[in-house]
Amino acid sequence: MIRALRHRANASLVAGWLNISLGMIIMLCLGTVYSWSIFRVSVENHFNVGSTLSGLPYLVSLAVYSVSMLLSGRLLDRHTPRDMALVGGLLVGLGWFLSSFAGSIYAVVVSFGVITGAGVGIVYGVPIAMAARWFPDKSGIMVGLVLAGFGLSPLVTAPLAGYLISTIGLLSAFRLLGISFILLIPFLSLPIKNPPNHGKRAGLLGQGPSGNLLPKEILTRRGFKGIYLSFLIGTMIGLLLIGMTSNIGMELFGLSSASTAMLMSVFAVFNGVGRPFFGWLVDRLSIKKSMLFSYALIFTAALLILLVRSQGALLFALTFSVFWFNLGGWLAIAPAATLALFGQEHYGRNYGIIFTAYGFGAVIGVIS
Repeated sequence: MIRALRHRANASLVAGWLNISLGMIIMLCLGTVYSWSIFRVSVENHFNVGSTLSGLPYLVSLAVYSVSMLLSGRLLDRHTPRDMALVGGLLVGLGWFLSSFAGSIYAVVVSFGVITGAGVGIVYGVPIAMAARWFPDKSGIMVGLVLAGFGLSPLVTAPLAGYLISTIGLLSAFRLLGISFILLIPFLSLPIKNPPNHGKRAGLLGQGPSGNLLPKEILTRRGFKGIYLSFLIGTMIGLLLIGMTSNIGMELFGLSSASTAMLMSVFAVFNGVGRPFFGWLVDRLSIKKSMLFSYALIFTAALLILLVRSQGALLFALTFSVFWFNLGGWLAIAPAATLALFGQEHYGRNYGIIFTAYGFGAVIGVIS
């Protein structure tokens, strides 16, 4: 009897880690949207547009991605995580693939911005929900680990995209990436599943003082406003500064484009590491203390830029590592806070509502 229980526990642990590992790789694929800046110069040359229009597909994809998260949360309660990842993965790849046939920048807005953005939003919530369901007692750090794949994606996908554009051209790069994602994401999603006793445990796990709340119930809770506003501010600051990183490095700190590009790879690591770190911090301390710690880091980094007159590579590397680190952190704090305060049973739908703050923060941060 004891041996059977141990065997079952070990099998469950292996299955849980398999879901975590696959989730990280899927997130790595989804995070290719963060490498859009690599495509922008080629997009501007190919479609004969300026920087404003070349950034429009990326802006739209972030907005659609956040809205589709709201819709997919409800679907995740009704369909299996595998089915959600299959459909979303096909949309992600289809958007990239159709971009290779675009005749104008506005066609890319529809293909990459709307179709790929919708696919990313549909898939995004699946690995997060699986991490929380398989490891309910360590949901913060496990969600952070899965999200690290999204944050670290530019380390892999940005050099890959640059190589493809230089060797086979912009449109062929779109096409190859699209075909790869159409094949890869659905394949990786095949083993993904809920834990065997998910239905029985849903009403018991993840209950904070508020219990397992329905989406309509969280809107009236005091904690909702605090999480939503904090997530919006943290996202807005992070995306605003990340979008300006290259320009600030060259114009304010006097670095070369090569040095700035090299440091942005370092920043991507901090962005990825910030997710499991803040997930762990929420597990160990509290939501409020984690939020305050993040704001203190951002304030300190901003103050250093204002007060330190010797503006060289070291100050730039230090402060912007902090900014990128904290953007990753907020993308771990928000889901962990949603689980802790509102429960696990309706997590997909509840986090979909919370995640619209990311959409608003992205639009404000990118266009500012």
